[in-house]
Amino acid sequence: MAHYQILVVGGGNAGLSTASQLLIKDKSLKIGIIEPSDKHYYQPAWTLVGGGTFDINDTVKNEKDFIPKGATWIKDAVATFEPEQNQVTCKSGDKHTYDYLVVAPGIQLDWHKVKGLKETLGKNGVTSNYLFKYAPYTWELLRNFKGGNAIFTNPNTPIKCGGAPQKITYLVGDYFLKHGLKDKSNIHFYSGGGVIFGIKKYADTLNKVIDRYGIQTHFKHNLVEIDGPKKLAWFENADGQRVEQAFDFIHVTPPQSAPDFIKFSKLAIQHPDLSEGTPCSPADLTHDYLGWVDVDKFTLQHKRYPNVFSCGDVANTPNAKTGAAVRKQVPVLVENLLHVKNGGSLTGKYTGYGSCPLVTGYGKLVLAEFDYDNNPMETFPFDQGKERYSMWLLKKHVLPWMYWHRILQGRA
Repeated sequence: MAHYQILVVGGGNAGLSTASQLLIKDKSLKIGIIEPSDKHYYQPAWTLVGGGTFDINDTVKNEKDFIPKGATWIKDAVATFEPEQNQVTCKSGDKHTYDYLVVAPGIQLDWHKVKGLKETLGKNGVTSNYLFKYAPYTWELLRNFKGGNAIFTNPNTPIKCGGAPQKITYLVGDYFLKHGLKDKSNIHFYSGGGVIFGIKKYADTLNKVIDRYGIQTHFKHNLVEIDGPKKLAWFENADGQRVEQAFDFIHVTPPQSAPDFIKFSKLAIQHPDLSEGTPCSPADLTHDYLGWVDVDKFTLQHKRYPNVFSCGDVANTPNAKTGAAVRKQVPVLVENLLHVKNGGSLTGKYTGYGSCPLVTGYGKLVLAEFDYDNNPMETFPFDQGKERYSMWLLKKHVLPWMYWHRILQGRA
């Protein structure tokens, strides 16, 4: 059994940048990072891969190359948490104890919640940019498309990169426009949500984009079943009715939730009908209750275990689950954890900042930035509600470089 001053669960963006920033502040810290994966992915570029404008091989690197110097990589996966004992048990059976715990394993893709999806994904015209394996298939389908129904789905659960289902829709719309396919095609965007975007300033621009490409929107429609060989998909609408939709090409964004080892743990939000500290069962979980890590949305400290902190997609902060949010959360978490460790108070406050670089076509992007209250929090001295080529360059070139060379090292 190994003991760490700070144990980090998750070696993705949130986990690595947190560990890096902690070690920048205090290189003497004994930090362990639990992460089972050999590879590390830059997932925001997968939309561009699906649109044929980014090399998939530039989105993957070796995990070992980004473990910060001074941290110990525990190549394992967490099975259970024992927060009263300041201990985690891994799938290997190994146990690790800690003074402080940072929980940042990301989000779980629930492919199994759409009947028939796992069986047909990657063939029969069914694709998704949410997996490294299938983003290139999206581009293959697009460049071989001759006309027909192109369908795009967005689930009624929180998802990572909430704008991703729209981005590929707009890229496809632009591709059809440029290649004389618009009049031969029907683009349908089915969303489990009620609006295209929650902030009017950006929604107004997006609605013009939708009109430009002739996209047909269907809100409060959630994908529940797909038959790849028959090229049919079924959605459930707000009235509980099933709606059938034929497709030639369908891009699916899967339902998402906290990883199972989180949602069934004592760290998750507790079901209101259960006693304090009792983990939920699968039957308790609904779309409104998905078992996220239960932290204060401003301080990122756990509400019941003061030596536990969380950030990134797994935290129950009511904001967009994006890499941009992680970049603003991590310094707050690091500040607060070190203050608590040194007997101080929680001085850092996270405002809910999130960003969504909304690709609206080839060479076009709207950079939406906002806080918990959906107030715009824009970085640049111009109207970010307009489509801009400069913001496309930011998305395609600047942000990937920053991710690999600054963010993971805790320097941005």
